[in-house]
Amino acid sequence: MRAITIPDPGEPDALVPADVPAPEPGEGEVLVEVVTAGVNRADVMQRKGAYPPPPGASPLPGLEVSGRVVGFGPGTEDAGWTVGDEVCALLSGGGYAELVAVPVSQLLPVPAGIPLADAGALPEVACTVWSNLVMEAGLRPGETVLLHGGSSGIGTMAIQVARALGARVAVTAGSADKLAACRDLGAQILVNYREQDFVEELKAATDGAGADVILDVVGAKYLPRNVKALARDGRLVVIGLLGGRTGELDLGALLAKRASVRATSLRSRSLADKAEIVRQVREHVWPWVEDGQVRTLIQSRHPLEDAARAHEEMEASQHIGKILLQVSSPT
Repeated sequence: MRAITIPDPGEPDALVPADVPAPEPGEGEVLVEVVTAGVNRADVMQRKGAYPPPPGASPLPGLEVSGRVVGFGPGTEDAGWTVGDEVCALLSGGGYAELVAVPVSQLLPVPAGIPLADAGALPEVACTVWSNLVMEAGLRPGETVLLHGGSSGIGTMAIQVARALGARVAVTAGSADKLAACRDLGAQILVNYREQDFVEELKAATDGAGADVILDVVGAKYLPRNVKALARDGRLVVIGLLGGRTGELDLGALLAKRASVRATSLRSRSLADKAEIVRQVREHVWPWVEDGQVRTLIQSRHPLEDAARAHEEMEASQHIGKILLQVSSPT
């Protein structure tokens, strides 16, 4: 099969199209013919050598796909899927390829009304957002959530999920166009981080209270200010390290606010954990997608062979929503 390999870590040209052996579905796995693969920041980190796949995972990049079931491994005969079913899937790797073996517990049906070619934009961001906003942070109706990188794939999904949960949404983004897109999705507090201090803006918009939940992709660079921006009993969840991995944490400020800081990663979680996340996403998020409360925003599509160009676009950080690789025809 054709796939994108990473012979040596580096710049986008480190992504090399090649012919590689097709995967064989193992115990509890289903083989999926890939139609589209989502491009994520984690893929960029893996390409650079900073985010290796967990033990046993495919060395190929790609954490989410849409496609069709084409084969079954042992133990999946009674899992409720048949050859030809249109699916999307959460992966630990291997999505930048024509075929991928997926744990059957990480398969999702394509939501009604969503084209198969668009569904590859959903699994990773939906599972990331739900697991962190709800399962980790316990976001509740009426609370205020601050989302850094509001116009990203994760950010655009998080805005909509938070609004569907009844939360008030604040976002940071780096341009007027990005903030306008966030507003159109339901964000109510808009902060241009290039021109404004998000701590001051958030405090002003919440009568000094701050954010009950902060979902952060920046890491060390924002850590002190994130703590300042937290409300009493606030929860900071760090899911990315774009601004570095080592920062200073004011424990006194956390104590005074009874606040907490969590750092989480979806990719390295156990099969059981991922199965429960996928189950909850199917139960809670998929109905919102099907009734239009949550929609996909797709910035661009690139042929599989042009994965390097897709990574260049990701690193330029001008996109709004998701970047996809088109691997095969959706029909």
